[in-house]
Amino acid sequence: MQLDASLSWLAMTLTPGLASRLSSRLLRRFESPEGIFRASLPQLESCNLPAPVAQAIVKKESFKRAEKELQAVRNIPNCTLLNWADPEYPQNLLQIYDPPVLLYVRGNPQILNHPAISIVGTRRPTLYGTQMAERLGRDLAARGIVIVSGLARGIDAIGHHGALAANGPMIGVLGTGIDVCYPKENKKLFEKVLECGAILSEFPTRTHPAPENFPIRNRIVAGMPLGVVIVEGAEYSGSLITARLAMEFGREVFGVPGNVTQSVSYAPNQLIKQGAKLVTSAEDVIEELPTPVRAALVKAEQPLAEQRNLLASEALNPSEKTIFLLLAVDAPTAIDDIVERSGLHSSEVLATLFNLEMKSIVRQWPGKQFSKVML
Repeated sequence: MQLDASLSWLAMTLTPGLASRLSSRLLRRFESPEGIFRASLPQLESCNLPAPVAQAIVKKESFKRAEKELQAVRNIPNCTLLNWADPEYPQNLLQIYDPPVLLYVRGNPQILNHPAISIVGTRRPTLYGTQMAERLGRDLAARGIVIVSGLARGIDAIGHHGALAANGPMIGVLGTGIDVCYPKENKKLFEKVLECGAILSEFPTRTHPAPENFPIRNRIVAGMPLGVVIVEGAEYSGSLITARLAMEFGREVFGVPGNVTQSVSYAPNQLIKQGAKLVTSAEDVIEELPTPVRAALVKAEQPLAEQRNLLASEALNPSEKTIFLLLAVDAPTAIDDIVERSGLHSSEVLATLFNLEMKSIVRQWPGKQFSKVML
């Protein structure tokens, strides 16, 4: 949408009390934002609007703020606004009961209608959850599926890092303004997602994080993709809310089974008990997608896991093989333990671990601990 044509749409979204559902009602009645602002007070009241909202529309109180907001959007690089009538607007979102009337989008808006899967979960993942989220993000992206998340710390960010490893497309959905990166430690990831796909938000510029924004954001994370994968999440986690929204919207819901003794396994395990598809690999997700989508996906030439197994078993020198066999996937091993158990000099262990990291089959964790990468 041309920014100059966005003023009335912005004015509508910036009218106090005029949320998505009320906006939908008015657009169906008056056909356009211009028609809404031309309506008389009796006409607006006949739509069962709260009196203050109807009066604010008649007085056009939000237009001055809309002009300032439009100027702010113009000052943001590669930013555009999409309303329901724009072909780039995510068509899946139009199927939910309260789609955002206006989306702020940075990056490539064409990607918003590509086949997508959301990967979401706890902000404090276990090693197992980290490895599974990264593996799923990587393998799904390698097949051409767009990876979506709320760009939160933890599983959301890790799924995107997996997609980056496959040079795959990504979409981040913000619970802030399009010009606010939250959390701040995701700034580099934010920029990478912009390069490989798009960032979007329905909140005005300069909107800072507030608890009430994230459930609102989650309905986009749930409604825009074909399905949602829950990797880890506690009993009252936001990821469980996202999964329930996805169910309401008729989207596929997937759960990665977890250790029943850990609280972060509650959400996916509970969802699986309620009928969510159990997921252990990207293929478990892909086989549930519509036939035309599956047919259009990039063909998997040789499974990445198979390549890595070959590398791990045959292409390692003796020192690398010794250390690789000492490491586990589900629990990191401290550097001192590796030195003691390998019988190698500490300098040789450090150099070997560095080589294994470069081959992407070993990962370093905080505190000089190391684990195998999940294949």
